[in-house]
Amino acid sequence: MAEEEQQTEGQSATTEEDQSIEPKEKEDEKPDLPDNIVTIEDAGPCKKKVIIEIPRETIDYSTNNRYEELRKDALVPGFRKGRAPRRLIEKRFGKEATEQVKLTLLAEASEAALKDNEIKTLGEPDVDYENIELPEEGPMKFDFEIEVRPEFKLPELEGIPVTKTKLEVTDEQIDAEIKQILKWAGIWTPRTEGAVEFDDQIVADVLLKVEGVEEQEKLDNAEIFVRQNGFVGQIPVEKLDEFLVGAKAGQTKEFSIDVPKTYFREEYRGKKVDIKIEIKDVKWLKPADLDESFFQRAGVENEDELREKTHDKLQNQLEGQIRTEMSEQIYQYLHDKTDFELPLDVVAQQADTVLRRQYVNLLMKGIPREQVAEHMEQLQAGSEEQAKQQLKTFFIMDKVAEKFGIEVSEEEINGHIAQLAAQRNQRPERMKEQMEHDGSLAQFSLEVRQDKCVKKLLETEKITEKKPDKKPDKKVKKAKKAAVKTKKKTAKKTTKKTESEEKDS
Repeated sequence: MAEEEQQTEGQSATTEEDQSIEPKEKEDEKPDLPDNIVTIEDAGPCKKKVIIEIPRETIDYSTNNRYEELRKDALVPGFRKGRAPRRLIEKRFGKEATEQVKLTLLAEASEAALKDNEIKTLGEPDVDYENIELPEEGPMKFDFEIEVRPEFKLPELEGIPVTKTKLEVTDEQIDAEIKQILKWAGIWTPRTEGAVEFDDQIVADVLLKVEGVEEQEKLDNAEIFVRQNGFVGQIPVEKLDEFLVGAKAGQTKEFSIDVPKTYFREEYRGKKVDIKIEIKDVKWLKPADLDESFFQRAGVENEDELREKTHDKLQNQLEGQIRTEMSEQIYQYLHDKTDFELPLDVVAQQADTVLRRQYVNLLMKGIPREQVAEHMEQLQAGSEEQAKQQLKTFFIMDKVAEKFGIEVSEEEINGHIAQLAAQRNQRPERMKEQMEHDGSLAQFSLEVRQDKCVKKLLETEKITEKKPDKKPDKKVKKAKKAAVKTKKKTAKKTTKKTESEEKDS
């Protein structure tokens, strides 16, 4: 009898619930809901504050939809699948359903607000999901801040004055290049006598005390290159040579530095670091000899062939240098004629991207990876102003590309990679795979597009050719200095002789 009463109660509840539910609208029909109320305010340079109000009708519609979905699959004791009353579904799944409805509404409203208002963002909306609650009555209001691309107008892009320098490869340049090649092929040799000199390498045990971090970092047998802008571990040190030149093996050097606020490693950014270096060994780079063994490694028969090969290489570099100088004039014009602000946090966040772009740019110029590493060290230790300038260039060229409708196809990217791979004696597929792995492929695409923008601008520019500025030959300068010294010495002797003669008389 009790079982029949329970069954009857369940049936009556089901019937009652069925009668209370209005016919469900068709899946492809959505009621005409009011729009979200969106307000956009400036929140500082490159920042917008987005204020959104979601109407009650939208909240109710989303809530009902969620409960309908739950009702289809919910298993409630005493009721057939899909027939449980709404009140029991709410009781059992209410908290979870409310949270899901809230998150869905916040995400959809945020995305729609940015898209409908054509806001070009630099990151994701910073929505405080945890502290926003779905109200039982009335609309849901929330706001967030988002970093956006700077707003500015491009200057006149036709007829930019550009000067083209006529450059030629000289014997002195070939001599200097071969000397540098011998140095790169050299061997790090222990410096048995004397003190540390510029460009030396020291092997040392290092202790780093980072501001705000209790435990010290210890680096054993760290290799430190003595340069103007160098690194101790991962810490950039300006004027590193001034701390180390003159030191000897067995000595300890201690100093403190302030890491730039735009440094790409967040754990060190803007912090004071105490550095202790215990020098164990000092090495200097002994150049290779210009002999048969070196010719074989260089892939040439003799010195004449080496000079010819070096000439062709330098000629290509000069042509690239001319293109770079013309491009820099374009960039400088755009910088001078365009003004907008970039907040410090945007510069810091984009620092890693800037470094990758510079890395790719140096590779595209044909510079060996060993040299690229040196350039990257200098860039990493660069100033805040450099980071701002590079980021500003990115935004300007992005807008130029948008104005001219310039895009880069997959075929163009593959073509540039194939060209770069040929210079490196690598397979294009392997190089592309490596770039995808280290995240530089996207930046490579940006560089290719940027080059296309510059070529497009150069088509309409006023180009004037000029001869290179003549610099005094080093040998001539030394001869002049020697002549001056000789004259001075002669003058002093003559003066002394005259004085002596006067005394005798």
